[in-house]
Amino acid sequence: MEYRALGRTGVMVSPLCLGAMNFGGPTSKEESIAILDRALDAGINFIDTANVYNGGESERIVGEALARNGKRDQVILATKVHGRMGPGPNDAGNSRYHIIKACEDSLRRLQTDRIDLYQLHRPSQTIPQDETLRAFDDLIRAGKVRYIGCSTHPAWMVMEALAVSERYGLARYVSEQPPYNLLDRRIENELVPLALRYGLALLPWSPLAGGILAGRYPLDAAEYAEGSRAARAGAMFQARVTRRGREVAAKVAEMAQERGMTASQLALLWVKDQPGVTSPIIGPRTLAHLEDALVVLDKRLDDADRPLFDALVHPGNAVADFHNSNDWMKARITD
Repeated sequence: MEYRALGRTGVMVSPLCLGAMNFGGPTSKEESIAILDRALDAGINFIDTANVYNGGESERIVGEALARNGKRDQVILATKVHGRMGPGPNDAGNSRYHIIKACEDSLRRLQTDRIDLYQLHRPSQTIPQDETLRAFDDLIRAGKVRYIGCSTHPAWMVMEALAVSERYGLARYVSEQPPYNLLDRRIENELVPLALRYGLALLPWSPLAGGILAGRYPLDAAEYAEGSRAARAGAMFQARVTRRGREVAAKVAEMAQERGMTASQLALLWVKDQPGVTSPIIGPRTLAHLEDALVVLDKRLDDADRPLFDALVHPGNAVADFHNSNDWMKARITD
């Protein structure tokens, strides 16, 4: 397997990152642990979770799994802070108060003494970035965090954060985790060039478009399949299941069959080998989903195929809206 540099850090990570969002719901604890163990056995050394995933249960399961298998020191462990973790006015957000407390809580759930990559899950339009970055910097100086990153930020805010870190001598973001897949390529307009220029790792979430590119939502289906993301997640995700997106998915399935691959494998391979991408985050719900993704680890996208994908969705454009969880994104993609 070809490991990749995590931005400018020199840390090497696998070209796929195991996302633990499903751990603890809908995936049971025992199957979650089996998925994590299998991923590590296959060479994946990068795990991503967040404190808000299933009310902290995802972090607890990841911590228990690593305690059981004794492989904590072989893993680059990433988690996130921002989301609401309690009813109080300071139980969410990007303040120093919340970040310091949330970090201690995550360390306890993860059964570890440090977080390798601590990420700001969403930006704030009201809290100055130096407030957030100083908290992160203190956590790094205390040895509780090794590197910091952000998730689902507009390119201008990532650039502002880099400038603030430079100005005040604070720790700098090493990564950004954006939504990115063949159906929503908008990060190619500004975020990808920024990441390439300043040495940021890109860790795309939803590389399979929530299962759309895996064929979970065929054109002729009148209802969402039982167990699918759209059936479970409600209106926000259902808005992403556009007719045009399903048409593109059908074309990807045809291309995959011609190449002896599943649709999900080809869609994941496309993201993995896009310029600037370090490690797409896969979120398997079952062990079978993981096994399907592992095939991609040692594959490379044929350069001759790139124009075929570009013909389906032009670079920088979108046919489904994977930024609709952001309060800063004004553009919306609809049928």
